[in-house]
Amino acid sequence: MGTAAPLALAGEGPVFDIETGLSYLKQADLELVRAAFEFSCQAHSGQFRVSGEAYISHPLAVAGILARWHLDAQAIMAALLHDVMEDTAVTKQELAERFGKSVAELVDGVSKLDKIEFQTEAHAQAENFRKMLLAMARDVRVILIKLADRLHNMRTLDAMSAEKRRRIAQETADIYAPIANRLGLNALYQEMDDLCFHHLHPNRYRVLAQAIKTARGNRKEVVEKVSEAIAHKLAEAHLAAVVGGREKHLYSIYRKMQEKSLAFSEVFDIYGFRVMVDDVPSCYLALGTLHGLYKPIPGKFKDYIAIPKANGYQSLHTTLFGPFGTPIEVQIRTHDMHKVAEAGVASHWLYKTGDADLNAVQQRTHQWLQSLLEIQEGGGDSAEFLEHIKIDLFPDEVYVFTPKGKILSLPRGATAVDFAYAVHTDVGNHCTAVKVNGELMPMRTLLRNGDQVEVVTSPHAHPNPAWVNFVVSGKARAHIRHYLRTLHAEEAVRLGERLLEQAVRALGGKPEAIGAPCWERVARETGKTREAVLTDIGLGKRLNIVVARQLMAQEHLPTPRSHGAITIRGSEGVAVQLATCCRPIPGDPIVALIKSDQGLVVHTHDCAAIKHYRNDPDKWMDVEWEPGLKKMFDVNIRLIVLNQRGVLAKLAAVIADEGSNIDNVSMAEQDGSQYTTVYFTLQVEQRLHLARIMRTLRRLPEVIRIMRVKQRQQELSATQTDV
Repeated sequence: MGTAAPLALAGEGPVFDIETGLSYLKQADLELVRAAFEFSCQAHSGQFRVSGEAYISHPLAVAGILARWHLDAQAIMAALLHDVMEDTAVTKQELAERFGKSVAELVDGVSKLDKIEFQTEAHAQAENFRKMLLAMARDVRVILIKLADRLHNMRTLDAMSAEKRRRIAQETADIYAPIANRLGLNALYQEMDDLCFHHLHPNRYRVLAQAIKTARGNRKEVVEKVSEAIAHKLAEAHLAAVVGGREKHLYSIYRKMQEKSLAFSEVFDIYGFRVMVDDVPSCYLALGTLHGLYKPIPGKFKDYIAIPKANGYQSLHTTLFGPFGTPIEVQIRTHDMHKVAEAGVASHWLYKTGDADLNAVQQRTHQWLQSLLEIQEGGGDSAEFLEHIKIDLFPDEVYVFTPKGKILSLPRGATAVDFAYAVHTDVGNHCTAVKVNGELMPMRTLLRNGDQVEVVTSPHAHPNPAWVNFVVSGKARAHIRHYLRTLHAEEAVRLGERLLEQAVRALGGKPEAIGAPCWERVARETGKTREAVLTDIGLGKRLNIVVARQLMAQEHLPTPRSHGAITIRGSEGVAVQLATCCRPIPGDPIVALIKSDQGLVVHTHDCAAIKHYRNDPDKWMDVEWEPGLKKMFDVNIRLIVLNQRGVLAKLAAVIADEGSNIDNVSMAEQDGSQYTTVYFTLQVEQRLHLARIMRTLRRLPEVIRIMRVKQRQQELSATQTDV
């Protein structure tokens, strides 16, 4: 092959020879791979890795990893070419013309977005992940190539600086290793975990590796004895089985020591045993046989055959009291389950059979990849998308049942709302109540393994903003945030329309006279649509008077008359908010601050928080309460009362009799005085309602003093008000 001779690869051990390593491909496909290899050699000519090796050694090593999974020719070609768009002048169009559109799409999916400028490195990295994961949702081979690429980079990380080693290892531990686990690539996942451990905690890795090497010799006799006993017992039960010992990988031992605060000498199960049988019934027969040989430890049995993990993994797990009282872990699985356990989604290419287990893995993977697209549809920036993905990659899971008996897998800590969104987005968006095991429970109820959950929906229900504080699944969080963003934009448009109409009238114009040509002119000047401009006005990003002048397009407009006051209903939502510092209620004189990204924030006219804005007319505007409001508003009052038994009950009774609800009550710490201070947050209709409540309370002999208070940054500072 001339320049395309086999290369010895750092970190790979044996030479990867395209001829022998890809012998499973047809001759015609091999010719295409050779062409891709020669093109890559030419494109990377003169480039070297940090270690000093010719750069082509890296794509060749990535292709070698994929070859062990028997991936198709297109994936191998993309692996050989995966860095040419990033590191050379080769374009996607050129790759498509030479090697076909599929190969070009795979290379593009793996390539970073180096040609686009981002505000921060974190933003760039998050956008890279988003691009890669969405490409993966269209073709899972993208992530298989990327994982092989990252695995070889991790194997050859020693050539990098210490700081870069730590950054790459942390990124691998946070994203790539969990993705490998999620796709069922167990062998790759474990190797990545150990490599991350080696580079993030080199001293701990070295000490633990030495301790395991020493223990290996000490425990060799025990392992051999247990293996022989298991094999003999299964043979007696006439079960054809393959029995093997396996050493747990370093990081899993370290993680167990961390989680359970154990010294290495206290970790007995660094060795596990694997039993492989022919079919599922034999798995359960083998389990019963082994429980007859060694006593099982209660609570240490897991049936991943009846309820597979989300990545398709199936096995029976049991922990037994072995000889000398040493606990031993045993996995029991069929040979086909073992293929899936080691290669996960890659087993589709490695074992092209009609096996049901492999098909189930493909189906689960497809469902997860589709969920990535659903999360993306929820909107938000790349950092938010990555946050949702990280949540879904969290390995621990809880399994719950629908009313019809279907099993759903959710992240550990999932709530009833997470379950509703897992069933369907519309179910989550319209859920109003939930039954767990037949009983009505709060929406934030944490679900446990085996719970049966039923969701009650209503066509008029909408997501509650408070849900985002306790949901844990990426899908639920993304859809709730999307709803809130949409709601925010709609309310901002409506407020923007009101503010703009007010400004047009103040300039002597008529809002109904503002037609499409006026808006087209403003769109050319601002580069934004009518809706976007109105949103900016509603969110305080653009002044209504400025936009009104642009729309009316007159050089000499009159000085604005009084704008007139915007009416406030107190229920507008996110675009018009009542300030929590002074808690205005109908009847209070009010003004509104125009705050960027918040819209109008309504304060009482004497609120201390707005004093320094009063001299800037562009920052605030006159507002007034809409007449005849029928709504309850929160207000704070403070009472100084005699410290007597039953006084709180008397106060509460008077408040209830006056038609008010108590939203919150607190008392100052007792200092031995005969007086105490009580704070109430009451719900009142308007200022006159509050005055009536305060007059009635003042008549109680136990009440020494009463006043309305204003709250600012969690500190109660009382200011007496004439009501």
